[in-house]
Amino acid sequence: MKSPTFVGYKTMVRKELVRIFRIWSQTLLPPVITMSLYFVVFGGFIGSQLAPIAGYSYMQYIVPGLVMMTIITSSYMNTVSTFYFAKWQHTIDEILVSPMPSWVVIAGYVTGGVLRAFLTGFLVVIVSLLFTHLVISNIFILFAAAFLTSILFALAGIVNAIYAKSFDAISIVPNFVLTPLTYLGGVFYSISLLPPLFRHISLANPILYMVNAFRYGFLGVSDVSMVHCFAVMGGFTLVMLIWVLVLFKKGAGLKK
Repeated sequence: MKSPTFVGYKTMVRKELVRIFRIWSQTLLPPVITMSLYFVVFGGFIGSQLAPIAGYSYMQYIVPGLVMMTIITSSYMNTVSTFYFAKWQHTIDEILVSPMPSWVVIAGYVTGGVLRAFLTGFLVVIVSLLFTHLVISNIFILFAAAFLTSILFALAGIVNAIYAKSFDAISIVPNFVLTPLTYLGGVFYSISLLPPLFRHISLANPILYMVNAFRYGFLGVSDVSMVHCFAVMGGFTLVMLIWVLVLFKKGAGLKK
């Protein structure tokens, strides 16, 4: 007999999956179109004029970074939108008063973000094969980096949704924090090409470690060691998880 906790978790995950596929034109299609434009403009038009990086063509080099960008955005936007919408409709109140523990509620939302991130990431990889060929150097590191990153940003989306007071507020972090950090996180270049000062500044960007770990999983090349990459990803994920658990325990932004 299945435990009530598992049934609750399964129900939340099923609800998230149904939502993702029901509005696929908003959840799955936009990242594919956006990344296709990146492949054409940066990889095709601009990349064809650039020298190879670490022995790979520019197109091959940026594909892992663009896939990781999709994973970050998709996992974050899935939880921030669904959680805030639940707050706005007050359906989150019904979930919070249910017998389900807080960690199950969090796990349900995070799983939805992870699933959407993997779905969109897979679709972008398929599209990238129309422009270049890819190799997989280490599938364990590849999936571990994608999994940890998607969990991290799914949790971050919940934090943003808890603090948000309006629909406009849920777009502040993606526009003014995530986008700059992602573009400066080594998606389109290797930091080894930067002057020493900017190279050291780049090392303070956590997304740099996620992009490089994912790139290492594909191509076997990275600007930083895998130990540092997974230490940063694991550390930020743990901090974000504790933050979410504390917010749920205090009822901050959830209870009136």
